[in-house]
Order: sequence, then structure tokens, then C-alpha cells
Amino acid sequence: MTFYLLANHLLNFVLPAAAVALLLVLSSRVFGGVFRSSRPLAAAWWAQTAIVFAANVAVLVLGLVFFGRDGKMMTYAAMVASAAVCQWILLGAWRA
Repeated sequence: MTFYLLANHLLNFVLPAAAVALLLVLSSRVFGGVFRSSRPLAAAWWAQTAIVFAANVAVLVLGLVFFGRDGKMMTYAAMVASAAVCQWILLGAWRA
């Protein structure tokens, strides 16, 4: 496998994690006034995106190890759920 193909496979593997993280953080900035705490754990949007992205990639890797292949809908559902919980914790919504 050439470097180009390896990079293409890796980027396509993490692209759903990046898209979900970015869209979740941006939509929480727009629609998240109800759950916003006065002291969020990560105030900067880029820090929230990076943390949620790392959690999403971890779930994708766990799904790849557990199922033996990527692209399973159960893995994507777990990724969305873990991203939501991670963002909820980062916003400090349990204190709202």
C-alpha cells in the first residue's frame, strides 16, 4: 500500500469523527443556550472540538476492534452518543 492510499484510508476513517465533532460543537454554540453553564470545562470552541474528536476516534477504533471492520451503524450510533455525552460534560450542563 502506498503512502497516498494509507493516508486516504486514514482520512476516510476519521472524517465522520471530525464532521460530528465540528457540527456538534457549532450547533451547541447556536442552540445550546439552555444547557450552557457559567463555567464550562472547555470554553474555546476549538478545544471542545478537539476533545470531542478524540473521543469519537476512540469509539471508532473500539468499534473496529470489536466488530472487525469499520463502517458499522452500531459504531456510528455509539460515536454520536459518546460525542453528545462528551459535549454535555464539557459544557458543564449537569450544573445548569
